Amino acid sequence: MAMFSKLGKYSNFALMVMRAGVGVMMVLHGYPKLLDGPERWAKLGGAMANFGITYAPEFWGFMAAFAESVGGLLLVLGYMARPAALLLFITMVVAATKHIMGGDPFSKSYHSIELAFVFLGLFILGPGRYSIDKD
Repeated sequence: MAMFSKLGKYSNFALMVMRAGVGVMMVLHGYPKLLDGPERWAKLGGAMANFGITYAPEFWGFMAAFAESVGGLLLVLGYMARPAALLLFITMVVAATKHIMGGDPFSKSYHSIELAFVFLGLFILGPGRYSIDKD
């Protein structure tokens, strides 16, 4: 029982480590997409057709790349972490839906499903004490 009484002592540090780790990985994942330009954005944005949204695929693809790269950076900093986590959650739900509706094997969709839960948790928890926002 004594082990659980110390959880609160390290929870803000653990939250920062999780935020920073997943944030860096999202920047590394999303930044190349951001640089690829409108052709890549249109391909990414095509995933919105699963939700009946077929107009402006370049915009939706840009927003996904933006959410991953800039949202990841915001998570690292702990600045506007909740809005960033929400955008990343939505992006991961769209990505998972694309794979599922496309008939891809589960091995293609599980990572975005896992990350959706991570970003939902970060949205609920907020950035913690060690952040610019100091939630």
